[in-house]
Amino acid sequence: MNVQKTSTGKMNGKELITVGIFSAIYFAINLVFMVAGGIHPIIWLMMPAFIALCTGVPYMLLCAKVPKTGAITLMGLITGLIYFATGTFTIVILLTFLAACIIAEIIRKATGYKSTVGNLFSYVVFSVGMIGSPLPIWLFRNDFLTQIREQGMGEHYVQVLDGLATGKMLVIMILLTIICAFVGSGLSKIMFRKHFEKAGMV
Repeated sequence: MNVQKTSTGKMNGKELITVGIFSAIYFAINLVFMVAGGIHPIIWLMMPAFIALCTGVPYMLLCAKVPKTGAITLMGLITGLIYFATGTFTIVILLTFLAACIIAEIIRKATGYKSTVGNLFSYVVFSVGMIGSPLPIWLFRNDFLTQIREQGMGEHYVQVLDGLATGKMLVIMILLTIICAFVGSGLSKIMFRKHFEKAGMV
C-alpha cells in the first residue's frame, strides 16, 4: 500500500466548490434510486447497495482532488441538508451517515489521503452509512408503516414492504451494500485509468 502524505490544511475556495459539485452529483444519483424505490419495495430496500455501486466515481474523484480532512464530512453534510430540504430526512440517517463520515475521515487520515486502499475502505464505510434511509422500517415498523400510508403510499406497497423487511433481508442489505461499494470503487479505478488520468482530471 502506497501512502503519500499530503496537505491537511483548510480547504480553499476551489476545493470547497469541488466538494459541492461532487456532493450534488452524489445526491442526484441518490435521487434516482429514491424515486425508483416507489416502484417496488425491494428497490427501496436495496437502495444503499445500488447507490454504493453507482457513486464510486464521484466519491473517488473527490478523494483525489481534495486530499484534506473534512472533505467527506462536508459531502455528507451537504447530502444530509438536501435530504432535509426534500423531506426525506430522518434522525436515523443523520446518525448512520454522520458516523460513517467520521469513520471514513479517520481512515483517510490514517492512510495519508492518497492511498488507494485507504480511500476504498473509506468509501465502503461511507456507503454503509446510507442504510439509515431504509433502517427505520426495522427500528420503528408500525410507526413507519403508518407514516408512509399517510404520505399516500398504496396499501399493496405497504404490505409487500412489511413482508420483505425481515431480519434476513437486513443482513442481505448490509452485506450487499458492502459488496457493491467494493465493486463501485473498482469501477471507478477503471474509469480513472481509461478516462480521467488521460484527461488530466486526477
